[in-house]
This record gives sequence, structure tokens and C-alpha cells, in this order.
Amino acid sequence: MFDYDAELTRYRDRLLEFLDVRPGDHVLDIGCGAGQTTRDAARAASRGTALGIDVSSAMLAQACQRAKTEDLPNVSFVQADAQTHAFPPEHFTLATSRFGTMFFSDPVAAFTNIGRSLRPGARFVQLVWQAADRQEWHTAVQAALSDGAPSVPDAVAPFALADPDTMISISTAAGFTPVDIIDVREPIYYGPDVESASAAVLQLWTAKGPLADQDAGSTERALDRLHSTLEAHNTGDGVWFDSRAWLVITRRP
Repeated sequence: MFDYDAELTRYRDRLLEFLDVRPGDHVLDIGCGAGQTTRDAARAASRGTALGIDVSSAMLAQACQRAKTEDLPNVSFVQADAQTHAFPPEHFTLATSRFGTMFFSDPVAAFTNIGRSLRPGARFVQLVWQAADRQEWHTAVQAALSDGAPSVPDAVAPFALADPDTMISISTAAGFTPVDIIDVREPIYYGPDVESASAAVLQLWTAKGPLADQDAGSTERALDRLHSTLEAHNTGDGVWFDSRAWLVITRRP
């Protein structure tokens, strides 16, 4: 299973800085994956709680095991879609998402549902990807595997909230205000060496798409190009690619 926590390690501190979890907070973590940000929130909310929600049973199994290992009794997880899940109304004092809100089929409905679970004045702090052409991890890998210009995903891909105007429109329609959008730039990590990075990258949608329709010879050449690309990004302290994100801070009135 791909290690998103390792990939996004440089974004962890940036998110926690802006979250500013207080000891009595009740935190909702949207698209929590293996639960790293949920557990971070639970540690900070020592007199409160943290709930992580995700659709992946495999990721949540990891999240529950790690919370148990770390002895965090105030953290819990639920497998559900945050767009439709019946959260307790006006319960949470803070909501967050680390690259988990770009996949909703109806983002206004999803944000509205999340908003109903927040107390008046509660903040919603998100990280979302900027445009595809600002993501070296996307453009470089796609170019290597397709031997040409990378394709840009459609609006329902991970870059669905890349346009700040779109984010403002969705957030406002869902009842959040104001909307502060901060440019964040951090490298992302694919592994300690080229072999590990290659194994990691090939698990991702950004690699599977270009390889899907290639014959054996073309696939072999594509993998050779990928190896060269990863080698060029091997810093000696791991394989890193540039990335850009928006840190979005909204509030329920």
C-alpha cells in the first residue's frame, strides 16, 4: 500500500501550524487515510476528541491499529463518505483535510454536510493541490511514462479544487466565510532510493494511466525513462519532487 504519510511529510508541519489544535477541541479529519493527521489532532486535543473519516477500509485498518499502538483513547475512525454521512450536528470545533476534499461528486453538498457538523465559529482548514502543471510529481512522471507532454486530468481528478475561484464559490455556496487561500510549496517524497521510489510511483494513478494501453516493448522503454527521471530527482536523502498546494481556511458563521 502506498505510504501517503511519507509522501506528504513536508506538508504535515505546515498543516499543524495552521490548524492550531487546542486541548479542548473536537476535531473532524476528512479523508483521513491511515490517520496520521487524526492522531496528530488527538494528541493536541488532549481533553477533546478527534474523528477521522475515509472510504477506504484498508487505510482505516492501519489508522485504527496505529492509534491503538500509540495509546490514543480520544481518537476514533469511521468508514463513510463525508458527503452524505450523518455527523452529529454542531459537534466539532475544528475540521481539517489533507488532500482529501478534491474527490467529492458534489462538493457543495459535501461541504454543506461538513458545515452542519461544525459549531458556529469553527474553522475548516484544508490542503488541496494546485493545478496539474504546477506539480512536478505529475508532469515529470507523466512525461517519462508517456514519452511526451503530460496529460492534464479532467475536473474530477485530484486537481478539481485547484482554481481558487472555484474553491471560493464552493465554500461560499456551502455557507462558509471568509475564505483565506495561502500558497504553499513543499517537495514530496517517494522513497529512500530509486528502486523504492519506482515501486511507490507505479502504485499511483499518475503512473497507471499512461501505462494502461502500452505494449510490452513500449512499457519497458517507459519504465527505463521513469528510472532515469527518478535518478535525476535522487538527492542522496531520498527521491523528491516539487509540488504546490493551496492551504484553505474557512469558517462556519
